[in-house]
Amino acid sequence: MALNIATFKTRAATAGVFVAVMLLGMLWNHWSFFILFSVIHFGCWIEYQKLVCLIDKGYVEISPFHKYGVMIAGWCIMLYFTNDAFSIFGIQLNAIGWWLGLIAIFALPVMELLFSKQLELKNIAHSAFGLLYISLSLGLMMDLRCYGMIHKGQHIYIDFSGFVLPLGILVALWINDTMAYLVGSFIGKTPFSKISPKKTWEGTIGGAILCVVVVALFGWAAQVFKVSDWIAIAAIAAVFGIMGDLFESKLKRMAGVKDSGSIMPGHGGFLDRFDSLLLASPFVWLYVTFFMK
Repeated sequence: MALNIATFKTRAATAGVFVAVMLLGMLWNHWSFFILFSVIHFGCWIEYQKLVCLIDKGYVEISPFHKYGVMIAGWCIMLYFTNDAFSIFGIQLNAIGWWLGLIAIFALPVMELLFSKQLELKNIAHSAFGLLYISLSLGLMMDLRCYGMIHKGQHIYIDFSGFVLPLGILVALWINDTMAYLVGSFIGKTPFSKISPKKTWEGTIGGAILCVVVVALFGWAAQVFKVSDWIAIAAIAAVFGIMGDLFESKLKRMAGVKDSGSIMPGHGGFLDRFDSLLLASPFVWLYVTFFMK
């Protein structure tokens, strides 16, 4: 796979803007992080529903209550994974997420029965999968962002780890993706998967190795958590990030489209940009929860 200079320049320019927006949202404060990932959540959901409509024409018939209600229900999952530091007028967002989620559990099936032309269990299954694939994954990213954040009275005590965990995951995924593309462009010869024919074994392995090395150096420089933990996080992100990329590529192939969206020239849409994160974040969360806390 030869390196396409024009494509690389477009991807690089878009990536520069993308990285700037992501860093601003992630590092400003915990509210900017929440807003950023709320936008990502709804962007991913819009594209996911479009793909599903192309794959299964029956999903086009879902009612507006189903279409938008499931997005809001998914956002409630994100709200639930916030902690005491997220409150408005003394009301905690996780409590709002809990109660709105309970209401959605009862209201959505009733609305589906009342407003759908025909109750289709497969449509409910498509939406339920979206809740796991998108909403739960980004909810767990919120939980990782809350790591080390303690709310006492009117004060929020923020441990540096609350910044570096989500940042470390995204850095790992970005490095893995970029290095796999570059290594594969220069020395890639062996196709990795029929699902994504441009990927090669050389690029995939090279990207994963460089990902682990760079993130280990990042962890050593940050001096937050053990370097061995950063190596594990990078390895998990690389492996499941690749699987997430392939899964989204499979969805696009089934839908008959090249990109899930067009918001980022050279990179596609929200799902194209965050497909790796959606599958990697739950497994990183499991490692952090059971081996680091």
